Amino acid sequence: MNTIDIALFAGAYLLGSLSTAIILCRLLGLPDPRTQGSGNPGATNVLRFGGKKLAALTLLGDMAKGLIPVLIARTLTADPVVLAAVAMAAFLGHLYPLFFGFKGGKGVATAVGVLFGLAWPVALAAILTWLVMAALFRISSLSALTAAVLAPAYMVWLDGRAAFIAMTAVMSLFLLWRHRANIQRLLAGEEKKIGKK
Repeated sequence: MNTIDIALFAGAYLLGSLSTAIILCRLLGLPDPRTQGSGNPGATNVLRFGGKKLAALTLLGDMAKGLIPVLIARTLTADPVVLAAVAMAAFLGHLYPLFFGFKGGKGVATAVGVLFGLAWPVALAAILTWLVMAALFRISSLSALTAAVLAPAYMVWLDGRAAFIAMTAVMSLFLLWRHRANIQRLLAGEEKKIGKK
């Protein structure tokens, strides 16, 4: 590990720590998303009280902060271990943001951004999985959980690099953990559907 690698890891974590939902809501004079709805600073929760446009901006921002650090790292190294570590740093920044008391979102959009940076076919497969599940069941968390479970398999199938597979598997475990309350509500039949206030 050299100085450049350390800078890439740190930069990825710091960028990941910028909560798109909280920043946009503050700029627009809206309530902190952590005090509304599910309390999650992510696109699905923002949709419930901020509307489709703000939710879309939140989604794009959260994806970008996963994608950008990986793309920057790619200009400096082709080492899959370093790229995977940078990707994980950005993802963990979103989950545990330095700037917001280490209380961040669930990581779905940032995970997708990370996957686009590492292996775009895997990201597309994960998005397609989310869309199919959302169309069938209209439940965001179920769609995200299904995509998270399948993402490591997609990485094996469509890319195959060991470091990327390992990183995706760890990321998927974090996603499952962050959705544990959603899993309980799904089992109880109490999970809200997409767009429901």
